[in-house]
Amino acid sequence: MKTRNYLLSFGLVLASVVSTYFATISTAQQGAQTPAVTADNEYQIGAILYMQKAAEYRALAFQAFNIAGMRLDADEKERKKLPKTERKKPRAVVVDVDETVLDNSPAQAVQVKNRLPFIQEKWTAWINMRRAKAIPGAIDFLNYANRKGARIFYVTNRIEVEKQPTIDNLKTLGFPDVSAETVFIKTTESSKEARRQTILQKYRIALLIGDNLDDLSNVFERKPIDARFAEVDKLREMFGRKFIVLPNAMYGTWENAIYEYGRLSEAQKTEKRANALESY
Repeated sequence: MKTRNYLLSFGLVLASVVSTYFATISTAQQGAQTPAVTADNEYQIGAILYMQKAAEYRALAFQAFNIAGMRLDADEKERKKLPKTERKKPRAVVVDVDETVLDNSPAQAVQVKNRLPFIQEKWTAWINMRRAKAIPGAIDFLNYANRKGARIFYVTNRIEVEKQPTIDNLKTLGFPDVSAETVFIKTTESSKEARRQTILQKYRIALLIGDNLDDLSNVFERKPIDARFAEVDKLREMFGRKFIVLPNAMYGTWENAIYEYGRLSEAQKTEKRANALESY
């Protein structure tokens, strides 16, 4: 009887140890598959709502593309004043994609609702849906530019696996001149300068349009806040003439400049944003 009780007790202990072991392994594996990554991004809600719900945002977008149309017309008249080599080149209009011609605010909203940082796989999944809507005024302007004989180039920092869904999305919405040749994705670097230089080999860029200063010129890249202000002041005559800027308060290099382009924790980012506020 004692032997039987001993064996029974030993069996219960062994079963408990084994079940605990496998439960621990299972939990560890689940944790590895679904890491608890959160982001303090509730501060973006106002910016997202402004883009999605403010008529003022639509007005600013229409204003930007209306000015672009007027500048394109003026460029035809000013062409004769250019050096002969430039006059002979066909015209091009260069646009950024995200938040310049395509609206990705739904993807930003998902990030905020789920307190997620930017995750490349989730961003690619959104692009693969091909559901981004057009920024107000973008389709009409680019079709007008295309009818005027300007070549349209879409210069984006989307990556290679996102190129075809980007082309599909743009074509479905009715954007003109969309092809593997005219959509320039990011290859080795985020800077768009090399891609602009490639376009300039055959074309004269009449307009550069984007939501980020880096879409317009490399003089703004990786500069601190004060230097970005200074560069804008130096080039003030270019804005509304060759440079057209779309509003984007959701994200951008302007925020990276606040973080001094560092890889910071969420707590550090929150502190940097608070310290950057000017008050009285």
